[in-house]
Amino acid sequence: MILQELSEAIGVSGNEDAVRAIVLKAIDGHATDITIDPMGNVTAIKKGTGKNRPRVMLAAHMDEIGFMVTSIGGDGLIKFTNIGGIDERMLPALRVKIGKDAVPGVVIWTPIHKSGGNNTPVKLADLRIDIGGSTKDEVGGKVKVGDRIAFDSRYMEIGEKMLRGKSFDDRVGCSLLIDILQGGPYPVDVLAAFTVQEELGLRGSKVAAQRLNPDVGFALEGTTANDIPNATAEVDDQIPPNPVCRLGGGPALTVMDSSLIVPPQLLGFLRSTADKNKIPYQLKTSLGGGTDAGAIHRANAGIPSAVVSVPCRYIHAPTAYLNRDDYDNTLKLLQATLKNIKWEDVRPL
Repeated sequence: MILQELSEAIGVSGNEDAVRAIVLKAIDGHATDITIDPMGNVTAIKKGTGKNRPRVMLAAHMDEIGFMVTSIGGDGLIKFTNIGGIDERMLPALRVKIGKDAVPGVVIWTPIHKSGGNNTPVKLADLRIDIGGSTKDEVGGKVKVGDRIAFDSRYMEIGEKMLRGKSFDDRVGCSLLIDILQGGPYPVDVLAAFTVQEELGLRGSKVAAQRLNPDVGFALEGTTANDIPNATAEVDDQIPPNPVCRLGGGPALTVMDSSLIVPPQLLGFLRSTADKNKIPYQLKTSLGGGTDAGAIHRANAGIPSAVVSVPCRYIHAPTAYLNRDDYDNTLKLLQATLKNIKWEDVRPL
């Protein structure tokens, strides 16, 4: 499983080089027409064995949320801004890595015993990063304005089922797509797209979809599992009434989100494929968020698209959790999809 290597690589949006290198090495010899387009997407084709076969695009984004250096103060403290959606509440005392040399730093703020008891979350604009330097020149020799900043986290296996790591959104999708290319054969043409800048508005997938021009598209994602105790519940173990999806419940199939309504016949095909193969699955009905499928389905003259996700707790945070069974069942569903999808599953009813 290549997920650990992918998770620990740094690839904040707009600088996905390290992740791209891992992907290229992993798919070498398992696909043809491997290309890096002008945006930085990696695309590849695994030709199918069937006749009159659909061309199926599978997309997983290489980029992760993070930050960027915007200035260095005279005191050596670093000002920064976010790249992608960040919850400011988690920033104080956060450990980070900066630039190509992964310079270690810590986000600093006024300690609680010096703040007069004010517990209001500090705004990102008021925070700074300390890398241990005391002057602008000293710090400027190690990091530069424009350097990307990533979470300083490491991958771990916890017990028999749980995996913990950085950037499961969407290195888990990249890992699945690599597994698919390394497997097969499939009756359909698999058009693989490891995309860039998804966290900044689905940018890479739009370019990839327009160039590949598939008959149907699937976004492979790590999605929000909010299956944690409800803070307002009277019973400690009560979870929210709509937790988006749950760890251990199998792959999450999107019905609708902020960027896409999945065509009913395509969603129905995924559900029936899971049922026939005795693969557990769950439906994601939360309207928040979006995926590469939001750009794919609007490319060219329109491309029927769906989203298949691995539930992950704490995405867009320094550390996420996933269940290994969910990963394995998502891979099984995707492989079964590629082996069974027909033209009638792609075209509108």
